[in-house]
Amino acid sequence: MGSTVLVVTALEDVTADRVISALNRRDVHVARIDPADIGHDLAFGFGIGQDRPMWGGLLRTGSREVELGEVAAVYYRRPTPYAARFASMPAQQRDFCGAEARHGLGGVLNHLDGALYVNHPAAVTAADFKPAQLKRFAELGLAIPPTLVTNDVEAARKFAADHEQVVYKTFRGLPRDEDGHTGAIWAQRVDPAEFDDSLAVTAHLFQAEIPKTGDVRVTVVGRTCVRPADRCSGRRAGLALRRLGQAVPYADHSPSARRGRPASLPRIIRFGLRLLRLRADRYGRDPGALGGNRVQSEWSVGLAP
Repeated sequence: MGSTVLVVTALEDVTADRVISALNRRDVHVARIDPADIGHDLAFGFGIGQDRPMWGGLLRTGSREVELGEVAAVYYRRPTPYAARFASMPAQQRDFCGAEARHGLGGVLNHLDGALYVNHPAAVTAADFKPAQLKRFAELGLAIPPTLVTNDVEAARKFAADHEQVVYKTFRGLPRDEDGHTGAIWAQRVDPAEFDDSLAVTAHLFQAEIPKTGDVRVTVVGRTCVRPADRCSGRRAGLALRRLGQAVPYADHSPSARRGRPASLPRIIRFGLRLLRLRADRYGRDPGALGGNRVQSEWSVGLAP
């Protein structure tokens, strides 16, 4: 059996740096690559055939040489998009080279025989869709907020009329602009009086706002529920403080009850759930108890241990 952990991520991934340091302290052989380095900084030769029905061969970086058969686990984090490697090329060449690299190099690295993926890119992609997350949470018995996905202004107005307060969330966040700058669109309360026909341009996600006293971030590794951190950020936790850049204190919090079956989430070795501690004055529950948690539509994968 192989003994190498292959870490697939970008150079600036500081979370991966910490994981690699922990593996090094345990004398685990680690090889780190960013598939977007394909070229002189990342070379490979892989083979398969009737007499060898699994991919084998060497993967070489500037400092490592890895035999695929020695890879026991793949820690898949945040690799640079292949398109970035070919950004300076004309559009047709850029798209062709990016697709070939993704389907060639990525196609092999995503199908290593016997390797444990944390997490497999296909599982990460499947878990990235908030509509799928919400459906799965509901199936597992977790209470989710009423949610509407729409591009119809009348449907949005009716949804807002049915709920005291409504928040808007993005599905994927704001991409980089032409100059490479990033931005953010926070989850925020919306005024239905401002809804107009521009909603028809694309899909929007609206949810009934859940009054709360804070957030609880729970990390699940396999079948183990790791002790969470409680975001003690007040009544508008998650709606205002992060957007304003204010520091948000954390405190340890042990759940008094567990709902749902997190280990039933398919093909995810490690993932995170964002739960809400409800306001007792609105729901008649002890705000310190997790038995009444509601799940927001956020499910992140590939978190650090």
